[in-house]
Amino acid sequence: MVILIGGVSCTGKTLMAQRLLEKYSIPYVSIDHIKMGLIRGNKYCDFKPTDSDDEITEKLWPVVQGIIMTVIENEQNIMIEGCYLPPEHLGDFEPEYIKQIIALYIGFSKNYLDNHISAVIKHRSEIELKEFDEEYMNHNNFIKLHTQLKERCLLNNQRFFAIDDDYEKEMGIVYDWIDQQIQIRNG
Repeated sequence: MVILIGGVSCTGKTLMAQRLLEKYSIPYVSIDHIKMGLIRGNKYCDFKPTDSDDEITEKLWPVVQGIIMTVIENEQNIMIEGCYLPPEHLGDFEPEYIKQIIALYIGFSKNYLDNHISAVIKHRSEIELKEFDEEYMNHNNFIKLHTQLKERCLLNNQRFFAIDDDYEKEMGIVYDWIDQQIQIRNG
């Protein structure tokens, strides 16, 4: 079984993966670690950390897709989290793979960002250190990125959870949904 946790940067994907690791003992990998491993360890790597999310996604998705397929073929479990999980490509898997994948995306509504942008930025480094990027982590850009991700998820029939008001309470709904999906797959 593979659990995919996608979303815009600073939404709590890594924190969620850490909590699910503690609950289910399913290891997780951050796509950021794969990205930085390729950048730092491969002199032929043709992208850099400052490239756009779309450019990095294009380079990383084939690697992540291969990891997903290998884990499923070996009847193993893993969680993969990051902002480089394209909703439009999750349907590319054959049905025998899809039934072993739990995919979800987390995002913030405009209302949440209007009222809590300072908390989002404050908590950006709960698990992984993230430098403050004023151009990327500004109110208007975050609204644009979260809106675009929600639209992409809806267009591609992917599960999107929008946090609108109470982060902890609404994330509880996400955890409950994941619990249900795991129970369904475990029979």
